[in-house]
Amino acid sequence: MYPKIIELGPITLHTYGLLLALAFLAAISLLARQTESDEVSKNKIWDLGFVVIISALLGAKLLMVLTNFDYYASQPSRFLSLGFWRSGGAYFGGFLGAVAGSYWYISRTPEMRFWAIADAAAPAIALGQAIGRLGCFGAGCDYGKPSDLPWAVTFTSDYASRNVGVPLNVSLHPTQLYESFATLLLCLMLYKIHRLRRFKGQVFACYMVGYGLIRFSNEFFRGDVGRGLFFDGQVSIHQLISISLILVAGVFIFQNRVTPVGSRSA
Repeated sequence: MYPKIIELGPITLHTYGLLLALAFLAAISLLARQTESDEVSKNKIWDLGFVVIISALLGAKLLMVLTNFDYYASQPSRFLSLGFWRSGGAYFGGFLGAVAGSYWYISRTPEMRFWAIADAAAPAIALGQAIGRLGCFGAGCDYGKPSDLPWAVTFTSDYASRNVGVPLNVSLHPTQLYESFATLLLCLMLYKIHRLRRFKGQVFACYMVGYGLIRFSNEFFRGDVGRGLFFDGQVSIHQLISISLILVAGVFIFQNRVTPVGSRSA
């Protein structure tokens, strides 16, 4: 685990920050490539990418605060701490924020169609997650529960422990790597589905189902706290959101399963 890549005096390049930036760049680049045949200018895609980055970061912070409301309400000074602004926040908040920001931007850009962009973005989102979770692994955040499996990992960085609370010298499930590998496979599947889609919105809906299943399953192996727990700590807020996304996407796919692509204008 390497939470810091380079440290030059007061300047520190963190693994998480670098890989998060690379995740956004890779996702937007793939989206630009996916939309080449839709006659959408690359400048518009990169402008959309900027909107997505801002809205995703805001949404991620908001959900992080909401799922830890008592903590932040009792210590409002945490909003001014370096740790708060350096943390990525909650993924689902970032996802919902990005969707809202994208809809706002696309609705004001005549050459773009929301569902066409959403379908092209689905594999790009999964690719970004695969890279971003490697950053989580480097930082030690989103760590797993204790495990005696042969592939369990042990973190030893005092710096990471102080920043994200990862336990040291304990064998843990590499939940970050689980999700990185699973979302990379999801990216490849969505890329193929995009070429064979039967209706607009299908690929994005498949992403919601696929990632919902990945996240719901991986939550059982997560050991970090502060994610909002229900039913005596058995279910996290992220599992509830995962179930909601799966249900919404499942209904959408069922209703549109025989609708040809050309029958939708969005």
